[in-house]
Amino acid sequence: QVQFVESGGGLVQPGGSLRLSCAASGSIFSIHVMGWYRQAPGKQRERVAAITNGDSTMYADSVKGRFTISRDNAKNTVYLQMNSLKPEDTAIYYCNDVTRSGIGAYWGQGTQVTVSS
Repeated sequence: QVQFVESGGGLVQPGGSLRLSCAASGSIFSIHVMGWYRQAPGKQRERVAAITNGDSTMYADSVKGRFTISRDNAKNTVYLQMNSLKPEDTAIYYCNDVTRSGIGAYWGQGTQVTVSS
């Protein structure tokens, strides 16, 4: 029911940083776990980070130590701070309710992140 609009992507050099935003159309207070996902060309979508309402976080090994997820329930927004970006981080990034991210899930347009010299 809640829709998400991702923004903040772009072209960045290796080692650079980007901050992605995920604006929800409604309240995210009731969403226990929000996540950021990415899909690179020819690959399946993967979850790279997640955050609970208690601010507990989870990260994929590939981004641990470089990415930081946060949420602001008052602003109905989730963020992903990406540092030390690598070419393999190139993908379309999406946000979603983790419990609704399986088969039949609704996905927004995402935001393109390209890491290249």
